[in-house]
Amino acid sequence: MSVASASHVLSPAELRSVFEREKQDELVGIEIESAALDPRTGASIPYGGEAGIGAFLGHLASEPGVEAVHDYGTLVGVKLPDGGHVSLEHGGAVEYSSAPAPCVADLMRTTRAALEWLATAADRFGFALVPGAQYPCTTFEDVQWMPHSRTSLMRDHFESLGQEGEWGPRIMSMIVSTQVSFDFTSPADLADKLRIQAAASTPAAALFVNAPLQAGKPSGLLSRRMLFWSRADPARTRVVPVTLREDFTIDLFIEWALGLPMIHRGMPDGSRKRVPAVPFRTLLAEGFGDGTFPGLQDWRDHLSQIFPDVRLRDTLELRAVDGLPYEALDAVPAFWTGLTYDPPTRAAAWELLRHINGEQHLEALADIAHRGMRADLAGHPVRELAAELLRLSEAGLRARVDAGLERAETVSCLEPLKEVARTGETFAHRTLTQWHQDPAHFPRNYVAAHRIPTTG
Repeated sequence: MSVASASHVLSPAELRSVFEREKQDELVGIEIESAALDPRTGASIPYGGEAGIGAFLGHLASEPGVEAVHDYGTLVGVKLPDGGHVSLEHGGAVEYSSAPAPCVADLMRTTRAALEWLATAADRFGFALVPGAQYPCTTFEDVQWMPHSRTSLMRDHFESLGQEGEWGPRIMSMIVSTQVSFDFTSPADLADKLRIQAAASTPAAALFVNAPLQAGKPSGLLSRRMLFWSRADPARTRVVPVTLREDFTIDLFIEWALGLPMIHRGMPDGSRKRVPAVPFRTLLAEGFGDGTFPGLQDWRDHLSQIFPDVRLRDTLELRAVDGLPYEALDAVPAFWTGLTYDPPTRAAAWELLRHINGEQHLEALADIAHRGMRADLAGHPVRELAAELLRLSEAGLRARVDAGLERAETVSCLEPLKEVARTGETFAHRTLTQWHQDPAHFPRNYVAAHRIPTTG
């Protein structure tokens, strides 16, 4: 429930309080969305039926220690005994969210065990779980929408934006992602980490492009996922220019977020309701129109309804890059951990990228979606910038290994990205090569090559 009292108005100190930290831990978490696919056709799987995603979730919920999660009586996820979660995206992707771990090696050992458990359960129902960056064969007309109560609210929001929101429903239903999250220990630490993550997110994206398909065929792009994000509510997506400022502080971020409209809020009965399409600061001053004003939970919800390349909530959540195939998943948390958790590495990365402004980032994102490592950023070859960020990430990981914070094998997690940097051949190029080798059987071959293995 997030409905606040009729009279209390949040103060600037209360708005800032959600970013205050007393802890000193620096943990890492991961969220991996996997497309649920028919192994023969690559088609997406519906919720209903004996072999649907709902039945799959019901099977998971029957396991010892697993707790069912419902949305207005409909099973939409489960909580795992170790603190992890399984949930559904709007178009049927199965998302695994880990409990935070102290190092990448621990994180990915737990994550791979959980993913293979999920894949084994999915196999019982005749479908495969395939991580990456998109549903490879599904058209928008074929989307299998999940029974989430907020789905219609989000679709209404994107449709209300006209052309600026036209790709929003496709983001909701046709792309998948791998996101990693990091801690901050103070507002100043938050600002330092967020600034470098935002600055690095654009050149780093070229190392990860992995969404070249449209309805099972080449689309002419290397990342349709990145293109979708460029055409969906640009006020709250992509790189946030204020985060690239030399004098960036959390107060500048709060001021920016106050200027965006909230989309929906929780009600006492557990439902969610659209709110007036006015800036959040207007809601603070005038209320929701029903005699209530935003409370701290509304502020937290509002922050969750902002979708930039680095999303700021209780953690820093990296959302910029395409998800990778199962065999390369470890590269995602390894790359960002190396850049984020070693202060000298952050300083060196900022020195490399500090001259690039927000407009240049946005121009480069479109170029990267089309050309990958051949793109340019502010007059510099993206391939050179990405390779240097990769070198810095490795240096950061090695420093953590030396400090006893990571295990030595974590450094090898970067090898798939090193191959991209060395050759210029991205994960998207490899998918296109697979398609050209056998277009007629591509869906079956793609799923077989990239599905999460079962434990049996």
